[in-house]
Amino acid sequence: MSAANSSIALDAMGGDFAPGATVDGALLAAGAGVDVVLVGDSEVLGRELNQRGGAPSRIRIVHAPDQVGMGDKAAMEVRRQRQTSLYVGTELVKSGDVGALVTMGNTGAAMATALVVLGRIKGVDRPALGAVLPAAGEHVLFLDVGANADARPAHLVQFAHLGAAYMRSVHRIESPRVALMSIGEEPSKGSMLVTETHELLAKDARLNFIGNIEGRSLLSGEADVVVTDGFTGNVCLKMAEGMVTVVFDQMRTVARSSLRAKLGGALLLPSLRGVRDRLDYRHYGAVPLLGVDGAIFIGHGRSDERAVANALTNARHAVEQRMLAALTGAITGHEATP
Repeated sequence: MSAANSSIALDAMGGDFAPGATVDGALLAAGAGVDVVLVGDSEVLGRELNQRGGAPSRIRIVHAPDQVGMGDKAAMEVRRQRQTSLYVGTELVKSGDVGALVTMGNTGAAMATALVVLGRIKGVDRPALGAVLPAAGEHVLFLDVGANADARPAHLVQFAHLGAAYMRSVHRIESPRVALMSIGEEPSKGSMLVTETHELLAKDARLNFIGNIEGRSLLSGEADVVVTDGFTGNVCLKMAEGMVTVVFDQMRTVARSSLRAKLGGALLLPSLRGVRDRLDYRHYGAVPLLGVDGAIFIGHGRSDERAVANALTNARHAVEQRMLAALTGAITGHEATP
């Protein structure tokens, strides 16, 4: 893949609200200076763009007549469906025509397609999904959040190296602090997977391993990378998203409960909106699939135009920071300088 190519492909047919939300998001990103390649049915996408005043110079269309459904069986049909927007977009990454692909479509199908078309980085056993979350400091990368429900200690060590390389290259953290998710800070606490992984991480001189971290400290800023298996990570991530929704819904209800509350709410509203935006998944747009031999970013199926635009912008930033070279170097032990 050409490191100089920072145009981003978008699976324009993927997601619950495609192609409307994907086209709107692409227009927002293009307005912010991102070169976007819309991959999908050219007739449908052309009509969507014409309804919005036409395609700006930073947007072009690559035709893909089919699309991947959101059902569970979609991942099983990847090899047979080579004209889908997801497959064609991934092939654009492989050929170097684009720097990365963003999809809001079926997560399982996106991972399966990436493995079929791109393959793994040499030395990687399993790729991992990494979610960039707001922390007390700047950000924390939490992985795996869904690619591997079951994992072995060696896999978690690879996740740690991939995560550290991502934070070095994309977020410019010189020596990312790596922590292991557990039920206690002591090395002996946790499942057999956790205790065995802790032993391996503690011996790895290439990592700045700071030990175990509990769930309550995930967003504390104590660590820059937090590693776990995909089952645990996915549950934690979805619980956190649900909690944000519940908290702000409760605050909205209380703020409307009396005149005094309404006055107080009006004063706090600007600050609360800032907090909400920082915690909103749409601020980050999509999560990177780390470990495949190309830049793939996967977002929520329910993403709106804001999430799509942010995903495209963040994907371009990762490409410009040579994310893939950093990930490859982290596994081989010869990581390139960002």
